[in-house]
Amino acid sequence: MDDDGPGSAGLGWTPVCKLDRLRAETVVRVHVAGLDLLVIWNDGDVVACDRACPHEQADLALGEVRAGRLFCPRHAASFDLRNGAINPGWPSPPLRLYPTWITGEHICVEAREQQARR
Repeated sequence: MDDDGPGSAGLGWTPVCKLDRLRAETVVRVHVAGLDLLVIWNDGDVVACDRACPHEQADLALGEVRAGRLFCPRHAASFDLRNGAINPGWPSPPLRLYPTWITGEHICVEAREQQARR
């Protein structure tokens, strides 16, 4: 990992999986800083988000990624993978997204436990 990039020690960046694996699987479940997250391959972009749906805590790893959105398997609402916004009509906060960074073959996520509690 580069020492001059976001992957520098002490900044909270954690390598979570290889880029080739994510491209092959589309959605990878990871555990970072005490948090259950998903890393998603979305039309050439890498997105990291909470694994639990903010509406009813459904496991979003069982959902589907389609047209830039993550669809919840429980209630069919979907989240915009650019900003976490839920589609109109659902009483839910947005899906929490986390910064990602690709270094070489690895995907890193910046996630800290205190981020989830804000």
